[in-house]
Order: sequence, then C-alpha cells, then structure tokens
Amino acid sequence: MDTSSPSRRLVAETLGTGLLLAVVVGSGIMGERLSGGNAALALLANALATGAALVVLIWVFGPISGAHFNPAVTLVAALRRDLSWRWALAYGLVQVAGAVLGVWVAHAMFGEPILQISTTLRSGGAQAVSEVVATFGLVAAILATTRLRPDSTAPAVGLYITAAYWFTASTSFANPAVTLARSLSDTFAGVAPASVPAFLLAQLVGALLAAGLFGWLLKTETRA
Repeated sequence: MDTSSPSRRLVAETLGTGLLLAVVVGSGIMGERLSGGNAALALLANALATGAALVVLIWVFGPISGAHFNPAVTLVAALRRDLSWRWALAYGLVQVAGAVLGVWVAHAMFGEPILQISTTLRSGGAQAVSEVVATFGLVAAILATTRLRPDSTAPAVGLYITAAYWFTASTSFANPAVTLARSLSDTFAGVAPASVPAFLLAQLVGALLAAGLFGWLLKTETRA
C-alpha cells in the first residue's frame, strides 16, 4: 500500500466505493429492465456484474489504499492494528460518501430520479442472520487470502460475493456503506431505511466474529 500520499489513499477509497455502488445499482436496474420480470435472471446479472467489478476494483485500488471499500473491513483492519483509528475514521467517511455518489451516478446513467428513498423492506431474523454470515465470510476470505495467498485476494472476494448473492436470503450486502447508500435507491438493489439498522448491526457482528476466529486460526505459533 502507498503510505506516502494520504490524499491518494482517500481518493482511491472514495472512487473505488463509488464505482462499486454504480455497478451494484446500475446492473440491478439493467438486469430488471432486460429480464422481462424474471427476478432470478435479474439477480444473476446483478451478482455477476458485482463480483467481476470487485475483482477489477481491488486489483486497481489495492496497491494505493488497500481497496477496503467497506467500513466493516476497515474496522477489522483497525482492530488488527493494520490501520490507525484516525485513518479508519477517514476511510469510513469517504467510503460512505463515495457509495452515495455511486448510487447517484447509476441513477443518472439510467435516467432515474437522482434523489430516491427505497421502499423495499428486507426485515426479519433470516435477513439479519444472512448478513452476519455474508459479512463473516467476506472478512474471512480477506483475512485468509491476504495472510496465505495475497495474489488471490481479488478473485476470492469477487467469487465469494457472487456466490453470497445466491446463498444468503439478504443477497449479501455485507458492507455498511453499501447498505446506507442502497437505502437511497428505490430500484432492484434498494433496501428501505427501516431495514438498515438491523443490517448494520448484523454486519458488525459478522465482521467481529470473523476477526476473532480468523485472528486465532491464522495466528503464527512461536516456538521456544
């Protein structure tokens, strides 16, 4: 990671998160418009686009900022002392700002009203459990691959998110910035503001569980 240019790191996190949300929301709109009412086909398009974009975005921005694009990932990095708390706060703020801008760009590309509020409720225990599992798996994939196979982190994250769109009831938000921004889009990818607090709490739980368990699993033993 380039630690010599703070402004570049923050711009990379802003731009990367923004592009990620443009892909998530934009591919959701496109998938819904072209699927003829087939929700499974729309979700497949949304999942494939998001997973592919994540691989590219991590490759592009990873050497600059670490390519977190996710306050949960940033929190874990701070807990592991890979990132200072001051930097973690800055990352979180620009990630949310970039995510909102990405949603607005997606709306503009598809001729949608820029300012929207989602009406799609995603509530209930199953949704919360799904977000715990989705975030746990994402953080686990990042921690394990960066420790054991760093060159495979980008494809591992992209593949995991693509799969998690399908095996979780929530379609794997796994990202507080993504969750907040998607509440501002009344499109295929949206989530109603009333559902956001439970999602954020579940994502926090999933991230902390992964940080604790994989901190132990990946711990290097010291021998006398």
